Amino acid sequence: MPTLETTFAGIPCLNPFWLASAPPTNCGEQVMRAFDAGWGGAVWKTIGEPITNVSSRYSSIDWNGQRMMGLNNIELISDRPIEVNLREISEVKRRYPKHVVIASLMVESKRDAWHEIVQRAEDAGADGLELNFGCPHGMSERGMGSAVGQVPEYCGQITEWVKEKAGTPVIIKLTPNVTDIRMPARAAKQAGADALSAINTLNSITGIDLDTLEPRPNVDGRSSHGGYCGPAVKPIALNMVQQVMSDEQAALPMSAIGGIGSWQDAAEFMLLGAGTVQVCTAVMHYGYRIVEDMADGLLAWMRQKGYESPDDFRGLSLPRVTDWKHLNLNYKIVARIHEDKCIGCGLCYIACWDGAHQCIHVDRTLPAPDTSRTPDIVAAESARRISTTPIPKLDLNGVGETGPYPTPLARIPRVDEHECVGCNLCSLVCPVPDCITMERVDNGQSPETWEERVNAGVATESMADAGNPNL
Repeated sequence: MPTLETTFAGIPCLNPFWLASAPPTNCGEQVMRAFDAGWGGAVWKTIGEPITNVSSRYSSIDWNGQRMMGLNNIELISDRPIEVNLREISEVKRRYPKHVVIASLMVESKRDAWHEIVQRAEDAGADGLELNFGCPHGMSERGMGSAVGQVPEYCGQITEWVKEKAGTPVIIKLTPNVTDIRMPARAAKQAGADALSAINTLNSITGIDLDTLEPRPNVDGRSSHGGYCGPAVKPIALNMVQQVMSDEQAALPMSAIGGIGSWQDAAEFMLLGAGTVQVCTAVMHYGYRIVEDMADGLLAWMRQKGYESPDDFRGLSLPRVTDWKHLNLNYKIVARIHEDKCIGCGLCYIACWDGAHQCIHVDRTLPAPDTSRTPDIVAAESARRISTTPIPKLDLNGVGETGPYPTPLARIPRVDEHECVGCNLCSLVCPVPDCITMERVDNGQSPETWEERVNAGVATESMADAGNPNL
């Protein structure tokens, strides 16, 4: 039977699922309930000198019926006294000695201040320390948070101060609000950091109320840029985790953060090298018990794949992410439309003609596609077609029968495979699962990359494919 147990930066973990430093880890009572639900670890809401928060703190982006596709917050670090937080950390560790408790820390950029907070956090029993170099709002205006993480020299300096005092693993939380996240990661590693966590939230403004003209979240008629998180940031987080973990000068044990809400999300980050994953927005949305499905789902996938522990698949996808110049230019896929599943909505046709490469046509009345019609013929008729909303059950275009498929033949698109570039757009917009599949075709060409063409003298670094008929 597979196990979710793992080790992160020398810290034994019951499973790789941690709560991120955020409102769900604001106090001991919350963290203990989370552990009862099945979370393996928790990063305490950032501890520092108490602050005063505003009362309107969150706003969100909803998308296509999905609430909180992206969440913006202007909340600062813990507003509770340091001693209260540390006392509760001690109590949590006393009751849950096998669970991981990481103290997230943020104090002013003074050596003595960092030495003091490190000593107090470790005396409280924290298993490790996460240095919050990522908060992009409020605290950064005071010279902390991302104001540190955006400057590699500052990042390295404070990491060195902390390592002078710390006896537990030191995790550096990286900000995504930089040009190249590898730079602060390299500085942290060179300064002796034991691990990294990424990403913190992205600078954002989620919207403006068009009635009042006030930005959201509204604080007495005003607002501020905040930290953006949730499902919308997952692709950005995956990219940045991959960047760090593929860089020998930056790579360290990684606790991944950013849009994680399912076991599939967790597996993807772990395949790119993450040792643990941290969750915030999904818990704020659905509660602590989502970890049950995350754990069960990951275990089931591991059994299916034959993996015995997270160590067996961690980082396996890293070698598959490369620079564009190393991709096979002669790899060819085309779209295949499965007529028995097509509902005749026309989305693939419209997307291909208006947003892609004009290789999908709605011009057949026979079971076998009519390939005699040229793109020019179809283009001449396209204005009439795209200005009329297709209704498959009514719009038979004079055919009078549907043929062997549920949808009238006149509404089932065909793909000109010779013109298809395999961009995937039609399969992405199609609302019917597996109706359009992207399938590889043998074009008789050997694999060849752009770099190989340049090295062979066939192309130059500045040459564009579209502008050179010989490529």
